[in-house]
Amino acid sequence: MPFLLLAQTPQNPSPMVEHTRPHPRLEQTAPEGRREKLSLGTLFLPARLRLKSPTPLLVFFHGPAFVPEIAAIQHGKMAVVSIHIGAGSGVYVNAFRDPTFFGALVREAETKAGVKFESITLAGWSAGCGAIRQIMSTPEYYDRIPNTIMIDGIHTGYSGGKPGPLESQIEPDNLQIFIKLARDAILGKKRVIITHSEIFPGTFASTTETADYILKELGLRRRPIAKWGPKQTQELSEVRTGGFLLIGFAGNSAPDHVDQLHSLPEYLKWLR
Repeated sequence: MPFLLLAQTPQNPSPMVEHTRPHPRLEQTAPEGRREKLSLGTLFLPARLRLKSPTPLLVFFHGPAFVPEIAAIQHGKMAVVSIHIGAGSGVYVNAFRDPTFFGALVREAETKAGVKFESITLAGWSAGCGAIRQIMSTPEYYDRIPNTIMIDGIHTGYSGGKPGPLESQIEPDNLQIFIKLARDAILGKKRVIITHSEIFPGTFASTTETADYILKELGLRRRPIAKWGPKQTQELSEVRTGGFLLIGFAGNSAPDHVDQLHSLPEYLKWLR
């Protein structure tokens, strides 16, 4: 009984810190290029980007702007809109609740860049995945956007309001758009990357639990692996079929969560 009480104690965010391995980070720099403030977020046009219509665009949600900017520099062929508006997926859902807003934001960025954007990639870390869920729930954007990257951030609630004590029952509604994306990726219609850690938030379903639910709905099983991943992360499992990739990483601490944010440049390479 004491174990169950401890397991159900709210602990969001993860209070864990560990020192079993290094946690290298991207150097915080301001890559050379042009930046333009938007009604929400900032447009970054790398100095070496050849601006021509159409130009690929990365829209990144949650986290410091230098991370997606460095990722775009390393990718070499895309512009970036970075959006960081606070903690919790709710703020990102609410920001895009008006279904016309995302389209208007892209048009604003196009006007400031002087080019049309196509081959749009949405990427979100942690709470930022709430924006992806909301945007891709609009059919117009779902049809237009081919690439999505959800980095350790697909969450939902527990049906009973709390986890366990054995396998938890989770609320499925927030996961339906990710299941749809994955199905289309399996068919080669889209490219989708989902990553998760082993962090147990306690107050809502973990990214491990949501990944398990998505795979169950798709009829897929993980392949256990043990190898180094980006930023000295440790990959434990993967599912790879068509344009769909799901990677499970070791780690239940805050540094493990941030590792995946700083791995964004590698995830963009995986898209290719």
